[in-house]
Amino acid sequence: MYLMSITIGFLGLVIGSFLNVVIYRVPRGESIVSPGSHCTACGHALRAWELIPVLSFIIQKGQCRNCQASISWRYPAVELLTGILFFLTASFSLYMGIHLARLVLNLVFVAVLIALAFIDLDTFRLPDVLTLPLLGLGLLGSFFIPGNPAGWESLLSALGAGGIFLIIALVYPQGMGLGDVKLAAAMGAFLGFPSIFLAIFVGSLAGAFVGTVLLMTGQKRFRQQIPFGPYLALGAILTLLWGTQIFDWYWTWVR
Repeated sequence: MYLMSITIGFLGLVIGSFLNVVIYRVPRGESIVSPGSHCTACGHALRAWELIPVLSFIIQKGQCRNCQASISWRYPAVELLTGILFFLTASFSLYMGIHLARLVLNLVFVAVLIALAFIDLDTFRLPDVLTLPLLGLGLLGSFFIPGNPAGWESLLSALGAGGIFLIIALVYPQGMGLGDVKLAAAMGAFLGFPSIFLAIFVGSLAGAFVGTVLLMTGQKRFRQQIPFGPYLALGAILTLLWGTQIFDWYWTWVR
């Protein structure tokens, strides 16, 4: 089990490298397939040994070997984050004995959440090209792959979470966009009930905390927009990994 988890963790490093391409190109409307990976400053086509996750960044000292332009720390950070989350997702999923196809589904969920979080940080947008397929995949997986949530629970959770967020977006459009609505619906499809509400609660709590800190330190002004997608993604991933334990602890405590 641990060997498979470690293997999936290393796979996550590679997927993280691909997610960097998605994060950079999707908001710009560029193809994620062509052209191949290259330096955004000089156009230098990266060779295979320049694409090794994390290690290439360290070996090249964070610079392009052709033009010496600085490479953002975000590239290895996204690779490491994806590798760690893939390892944790695999470990918990295998420990719980879930269906292997459901494990693959959860890994896709985590990967897309990472991409959406960083895109939202950069652009204040959650692209339909990622949120809508994620929603569709969550619904299809729930009907055809054994595990939780089952089909109708997934559908109702998606409708419930998406509906609540849609009402908020219509009442207070300055604070929430339709991208958040679609992301919430996708989270409902993957997490089901009541886990979706735990994810939203955790995300909202994290967002409120960070927003308060930014206000107190003067980095944001009151009513200035803050991307909500990263906090929703955080809540979803924490719930996916530890939601069962959190609910068990809660019911033990309230009793």
